[in-house]
Amino acid sequence: MVDSLLLTAARISTFEHQRGLTHASGFFFERDGRLYLVTSRHVLIDEPTQHHPNRIEIEIHTREDDLGQSTGFSLLLYAQGRAVWRQGRDEAGEIDLALIELDRAALPPSTVLQAFTPEHLMPAGDAVEVGSSVLIVSFPLGFHDTLHHLPVVRQAVVASAFGMRFQGQGYFLTDARTHRGTSDAPVVMRDPAAAEGQDLPWRLLGVHSARLDMAGRDLVQDETLGLNCAWYADILMVLSEPRQEHGAALAAASEPAG
Repeated sequence: MVDSLLLTAARISTFEHQRGLTHASGFFFERDGRLYLVTSRHVLIDEPTQHHPNRIEIEIHTREDDLGQSTGFSLLLYAQGRAVWRQGRDEAGEIDLALIELDRAALPPSTVLQAFTPEHLMPAGDAVEVGSSVLIVSFPLGFHDTLHHLPVVRQAVVASAFGMRFQGQGYFLTDARTHRGTSDAPVVMRDPAAAEGQDLPWRLLGVHSARLDMAGRDLVQDETLGLNCAWYADILMVLSEPRQEHGAALAAASEPAG
């Protein structure tokens, strides 16, 4: 039996029409019967690097008893010239996170996946001690179990005061070795209160964003800090609100295609 945590992650490939561009990590989130793919905004569009895919493809397992069976599921990123994803911001500015709703009817009938839900988020007021062990589930540099199409996990620890916005930003820090392709991986810890036999006995604490570095670091004498930013997972509740309830905290993406 494979750990259900590994079935929450999705390997993402970006394309400009048929030309392959990049690989990234993502995961599934479900709310009120709606299924979403969570990824980083820079996976979908990144002006500094002139990264402008018009579709992505995720790998979907199609047989529970044989994880070697999978298929690619393609998603167009624009409809009528407008981006289909949702992205967020707060008082500190843009949040490098995006949510794309998946059409369940379009998925293969035998699709095998696990999705986090609002119940997996850390309840308000619950404490997470600094130094607590967490896992980051991802496809670093595109690396994964190519036979069973599964991600790998990296160990990390919470490296800043959880519940507080580090330097006023909407994230906390983790201490872990990470690589390109880890962006938008779930940051989780085992739920000690999970009922025996629960399908997904994990708490979703955050969403890995990027490595944190110091602008003034001496590139010859000083190693990188080895610290990473992780957006607090409660932003998913804002991003998954019904369209008519968005408000100022949430912006449906509006970049024109091309």
